[in-house]
Amino acid sequence: MRQSVLPGYIMGGTPMPRQLLTELGMIANQYLVYAYALGLSFLVALGLTEAVRRFALRRNIVDHPGARKIHVAPIPLLGGVAVVITFYGFLLIHVCALLVMERYSLGWLEENLRLSLGEGHRTKLAGIAGGGLLIFALGLWDDVRRLSPWAKLAGQLVAAGLLVWCGISIKLFFVDSPWLPGPIAAWLSAAVTITWIVFMTNSLNLLDNMDGLCGGVSVIAACSFFLAVQSHETEQEFVRLLLVVFAGAMGGFLYHNLNPARIFMGDAGALFSGFMLATVAVVGTFHVETTSSRIAVTAPLVALSVPLFDTFSVMYLRWRGGQSIMLGDKRHFSHRLVDLGMTTRQAVEFILLVAAVVGLGGALLPTTTMSGTLIILGQTIGVFLLIVLLMNAGKNRGGNRQ
Repeated sequence: MRQSVLPGYIMGGTPMPRQLLTELGMIANQYLVYAYALGLSFLVALGLTEAVRRFALRRNIVDHPGARKIHVAPIPLLGGVAVVITFYGFLLIHVCALLVMERYSLGWLEENLRLSLGEGHRTKLAGIAGGGLLIFALGLWDDVRRLSPWAKLAGQLVAAGLLVWCGISIKLFFVDSPWLPGPIAAWLSAAVTITWIVFMTNSLNLLDNMDGLCGGVSVIAACSFFLAVQSHETEQEFVRLLLVVFAGAMGGFLYHNLNPARIFMGDAGALFSGFMLATVAVVGTFHVETTSSRIAVTAPLVALSVPLFDTFSVMYLRWRGGQSIMLGDKRHFSHRLVDLGMTTRQAVEFILLVAAVVGLGGALLPTTTMSGTLIILGQTIGVFLLIVLLMNAGKNRGGNRQ
């Protein structure tokens, strides 16, 4: 772990030692790499999304208006194809370039992957890449030919199970307790991981119901994760690079998806977005014993609290109405804001603002004390309680007018 020596030289007027200058140079180079990755992935996705849009129009791969949809004209799908090609293409090309430059020696790449993913890093990397491609393939098939909900769920379970099989799982604190037998702890960890991956994969897909909404929330969540992952942990550089490339690719698509949208990401993009964010939440380090409370592991929950709120609230409304929670409708977070009188653009802007506010709180969790952590969690809960009160007040006011 690289420990910064900067604080001891900020106020005292002592000349900066060579060690400090070297470290500052390393940090600057590191963030230049992130800026390069973000900019290049954004530009590639920007151009590729336009090419994919034209292809979808030629092949009539479009999303037609319907009872549960707000657009009035067919909109091309396959925006997720541009995101996924950019994401995997960037990583593959640069990994190959590193290997060539180092004359086929794994060098820095091997060391960084080992530090980021731990033992069995190659297997874990294969699980992330393979699971993401499987999720993307499921979504793409559904966009083009349609899949039944149960078939999609089965595929998601396989993708999440692949991650667990490759050694990626949520390490809960109580799992390491001596009173819990090893096999039970392993099965419990696997069950929690699969549930988390599948739930978040579908939550982002459900959130994809208005122009720019899913893409915008995905970019904000990725930025929150980037800040929340322990910034002084060399072991997390690869994880942050994944987040930067993902944010750039999604941002390039988002330019074309903002209201009025010229292309939709489709299930291929929404499912992939949920899967990757959920996976990074598992492999990222959000808690370090010496710097934060253990509750800091909830940083991903805070960063993704908007899709979580949307999913749980719409499931509750369907259950209360005696309907199947799997039945699609127009009672999502965004739809209810429109019912209050907002335009679709205002509803999306409102939700993105909420995502940014709670995302900033999530980014602070790993660096604060126990009391600070509880305050941030309380503020996050308070934000959504205020939203619930706002919606109930608007609903009651509308009922009184009738």
